[in-house]
Order: sequence, then C-alpha cells, then structure tokens
Amino acid sequence: MSATSALQMSQWCLRLFQVQTSIIHRDRLPADTSAIAVSNHRSFLDAPLMMVAMNRPIRFACHHYMGQVPLMRDLVTAWGCFPLESVQMRQQQFFQQASQFLQSRQVVGIFPEGAAPMVQYRSQRQVGSFQRGFAHLALRSPTPELAVVPIAIISEDEIVQSPIPVKLLSWFDPSEPLFQQDAWHPVVLYRQVTVAIGRPFWITAPRREAYQGKQAKEMVKEVSQYCYQEVTDLLRAGF
Repeated sequence: MSATSALQMSQWCLRLFQVQTSIIHRDRLPADTSAIAVSNHRSFLDAPLMMVAMNRPIRFACHHYMGQVPLMRDLVTAWGCFPLESVQMRQQQFFQQASQFLQSRQVVGIFPEGAAPMVQYRSQRQVGSFQRGFAHLALRSPTPELAVVPIAIISEDEIVQSPIPVKLLSWFDPSEPLFQQDAWHPVVLYRQVTVAIGRPFWITAPRREAYQGKQAKEMVKEVSQYCYQEVTDLLRAGF
C-alpha cells in the first residue's frame, strides 16, 4: 500500500459520496511516528475519513467476512486493511500483524466498539463500550515511541438506508453471532461530518514496564478509559 494511492482512494470516496468534511484539532496529531488510531464507528465512510484527517495511510483491522467477499476483499486490500482470520486464530493474527506495522512506523486503525454499531443503528452521539484489544496491543508493542490517538467522527447530517439483510453476512462468517439476527444492516451515509482529533495517549517506557502481573489489568483499563472519555467528550462538544 502506498501513501499516495491510499489517501487518493479515501479522498475520492468522500467526493463520490459528497461528504462535506471539517477537521479540528489537527495540531494534536503526532508527526511521523507509530500510532494507533481509535474511533467511534457507524459507517463504512469512517475509515477514509480517518485517513484523510490524519493525512496518512492507516492499516485497519477489519472483520473476517470482508476478506471472504470477492469484490470487498479487493477493495479493503487496496485500502491497506487486513481482514482478521476465523475466530480460532483471530487474536493471535491481529497482534502479530498490527505489531509489525507499528514497528515500521505505520498507523494502525481500530474501531474498539467492534462490529455491533455496523449492524445495530445508533444515534450520532452514542458510543458503545470499548473492547480493550487496542490497549493490549499498545502496551505489548516493542515500538519505542507510540501514540494512541482518539478520534471522534461527529455526524452533522446523514442519510440512513437499510438495504442488506444481516443474515446474508452469515454466509461469509457463520461464527459471528451478530449475523444471526432477523434485521437489516443499516448503511449510514454522511452528508456533513466533523472529525475531531483527541489528545494522544503516549505509551512510555514506565507504562510498558508496568504492563505485567496484577498491574497489567490496571494499565489496560487506563488506556481504554482515557480513549473512551476523549471520544465521548468530543462527541458531546458537538462542534
């Protein structure tokens, strides 16, 4: 994945869907260093929005089924995404690949709410609980200088469509419980959106050293709660 092609694809995607975008607090972005970008997630447009906001290519971990659908697989690969494996190997593969990207000074993008917001419609200011895998990744990674960057995607105007039966996705990943429900997959199309950059959480050597034994759980909690609070505060601010 080249920086130019990934960014151009993201810019083209936002133009195609006529998304008016404002980016605030861009001065908070760390320059030319490894980073984990975490954000709330309601639309397939979130990934290109984050990439344009950071002005860098981002390696996104995406759901297993995205690597099983032929055209979708080609698209996410071109964008630099890495679909996770089936349930048995998912966690191991995620940490291995993401850590490699971070050690080469790239950005890894994660939506810590998981897949739920994509199949269960939520309002613009609502955020689900954060899964803590990104915090474990940040603290485990041997990358010397690493920033965890919270990002809030704030929809100001949008259209919501529901053209896809959720159960259709179970053909590609029958192990996902979310795909077993009798519902329609909501598709959120932003018309006007603000991307607000939160204050980075820096993973320092003392924090990484504290990630062991009984302290590990507290360190993970600190990172995940910090990012969750940053995102929710930015969403409430509204801008």
